[in-house]
Amino acid sequence: MKRNKFIVIGCGRLGANIATKMSELGEDVIIIDSTEDSFRKLQDSFTGYEIVGDATDLAVLENAYIKYAKTVVLTTDSDNTNIYLAHICYYVYNVPKIFVRLSDTDKGRLLEGTYIKAIYPFKLSLGEFMDQYEEGDV
Repeated sequence: MKRNKFIVIGCGRLGANIATKMSELGEDVIIIDSTEDSFRKLQDSFTGYEIVGDATDLAVLENAYIKYAKTVVLTTDSDNTNIYLAHICYYVYNVPKIFVRLSDTDKGRLLEGTYIKAIYPFKLSLGEFMDQYEEGDV
């Protein structure tokens, strides 16, 4: 089975931008969101597929070709949903690369012992601020 799908779950600003960028880079992108209106955040250059549905429903994941996913990026607005889906991708579907956006750094402990990578937007923002501050840009 060839894993060639790049799946993004959650079409907020982060998810929409990741999906668009990966689409521009030639990836076979599928983005899932529970609200159809969310897809308006995708840029015109996005050439992937949009699926409206609740990704916690395994039928929705199956329809998104989760079995063929090489990468899944979880960017919903719920840490609990993101962690749950990350574990489903890891333990049930054996997705090779999984990235999960988390607001609460303490919840990162729930990913220990896996290769699931956590993204903490506030840490990235703080890091960027400190870099610019130290360069004298602030």
